[in-house]
Amino acid sequence: MKLIKNILIGILLILSSTAIAQNNDKHFKIEDMHARKWQSLITQAQLSPKEIDAVKPVFMEYEQLVWKLHEENHDFFKSAFKNAKNGKPNFAELNDRYVDNEIRDAQMFKNYHLKLRKLLQPETLFKYYRAERDFKRKLLKDLQDHHQQDKK
Repeated sequence: MKLIKNILIGILLILSSTAIAQNNDKHFKIEDMHARKWQSLITQAQLSPKEIDAVKPVFMEYEQLVWKLHEENHDFFKSAFKNAKNGKPNFAELNDRYVDNEIRDAQMFKNYHLKLRKLLQPETLFKYYRAERDFKRKLLKDLQDHHQQDKK
């Protein structure tokens, strides 16, 4: 279930950034999304300058790994449907890939957590994770709002 949620969030990130980019006549850059997220985390988690300096490299490394996994996943599933024989892809292979990606995503998050808990106090880390969830929720809401505006 978590993998599906992460895949949906990844797709929503791509779609929302594409919608934002189209509205601004600019090309979407994942670096801009990472920067927006980082600023949100700094503000909401109330990180000190020392914490900012310590956490930012860990954050960027994790975000880049997650983005790479989502891109690989997207490319794999897209090509699986495009190259499917008789119009049907190999669903057993797709299911296995889905589960493998969920496990990889969970492992990456666990490693991320282990690094962060060495850098932040437990209460600050809790605020940091809450800020991440809030950012994702806001991104999903923005995507829904853009989708509804496009329907009008």
